[in-house]
Amino acid sequence: MDNILSVLSNNLPWVWFAVTIICIVIETLTLSLTTIWFGISSFVMVFLSFTPIPFIAQLFIFVVLALILLIFTRPIVQKKISQKKIATNYEKIIGQIAVVTKTITPLNKGTIKINGMEWTAAVKEDITIETGNKCEIEEIAGVTAFVKKI
Repeated sequence: MDNILSVLSNNLPWVWFAVTIICIVIETLTLSLTTIWFGISSFVMVFLSFTPIPFIAQLFIFVVLALILLIFTRPIVQKKISQKKIATNYEKIIGQIAVVTKTITPLNKGTIKINGMEWTAAVKEDITIETGNKCEIEEIAGVTAFVKKI
């Protein structure tokens, strides 16, 4: 046991570097924003290990620093990453009713008008929607609105 501690204490920068790599690998596999803070903490310890601080004190600093990062920065980073997606204009019109301004057939795209804007429109089913009829917008793909007859 003393031999293992002796080897560890003589190679502390490499030990902390290995812990950093292990934490980063675990984080990339899980994407849980947990082990990344331990990885950052162990990276700091690589540099502190060149000072005459004993291993037990380094271990304590590592744990405290990792927990501080985990508790105080993880919620901020998670909030930034998982911000709600803001609906743009095209997302707002899905499910709304539009008026066909140019006949839509299974083989030819037509046009619809909704909220004063004209969109290219197509159908997924084998139906034709004549000019003047109303339709419901099911999906938007690029600049084409896919509609269904109502």
